[in-house]
Amino acid sequence: MASDARLTRSVRRDGDVEDRVAVEEPLEVRVGGEPLAVTMRTPGHDEELAVGFLHGEGLLAGPPRSVGLPADLAANVVEVEADLAFEPSSRRFYATSSCGVCGKGALEEVARHAPELPDGPRVDRALLAALPDGLRQPGFAATGGLHATGLFDAAGELLLVREDVGRHNALDKVVGRALLDGLLPLHDRVLCVSGRLAFELVQKAALAGCPVLVGVGAPTSLAVSLARDRGMTLAGFARGGSVNVYADRGRVVDGGRPPGAAEG
Repeated sequence: MASDARLTRSVRRDGDVEDRVAVEEPLEVRVGGEPLAVTMRTPGHDEELAVGFLHGEGLLAGPPRSVGLPADLAANVVEVEADLAFEPSSRRFYATSSCGVCGKGALEEVARHAPELPDGPRVDRALLAALPDGLRQPGFAATGGLHATGLFDAAGELLLVREDVGRHNALDKVVGRALLDGLLPLHDRVLCVSGRLAFELVQKAALAGCPVLVGVGAPTSLAVSLARDRGMTLAGFARGGSVNVYADRGRVVDGGRPPGAAEG
């Protein structure tokens, strides 16, 4: 994990009481020296965030040749040298739930870059329900303001975890680390996120080749549609020993479905 000093910052609140809050600062991603995107994030693992973002948007034509930070870390810039699959100026980004893009168009856009997922691991429902308990979240414990993404193996062992003020950033950092380590696609892995399951998280997991995505919160309708379209197991409300499976229940094995669990 990044140091606590980068994840959190001390501030004063009512009664002159010292409190810890999550750090949020802009990060500019440059490719070939040209600015490509700016995202708000929690500093730390910025190289992972940059390449994870590029991969999750289908922009990379291959692994990056180099990823670097300037000597002055306060510059909040990451420089990436990589070949792009297309010119970013022609890219139609589907970034937020308020962008007004129709569901059909969004699904078709992801399908262009992410093949349908392989069979992947078969996992016990009780294991899926317990995954959020395995996330290490010191930043959240200190501030209550950070999200986390964990990468697990099929036996439920935590392999990697990242925290960030943005749900999508935490996932980008995990995928970016896997990409830099040559571990993509994540065909035999499970991803677990600490919040709700929105479309962009399913998109990023699909492009990373991960067949199972679990969240503590609820999925959105477009997230469920995309998971079903790509053959991904999507599970939400993983808490208190229970979990709801919304897409591709074929990978989930156990002795029974918890009351109220959604059909996949």
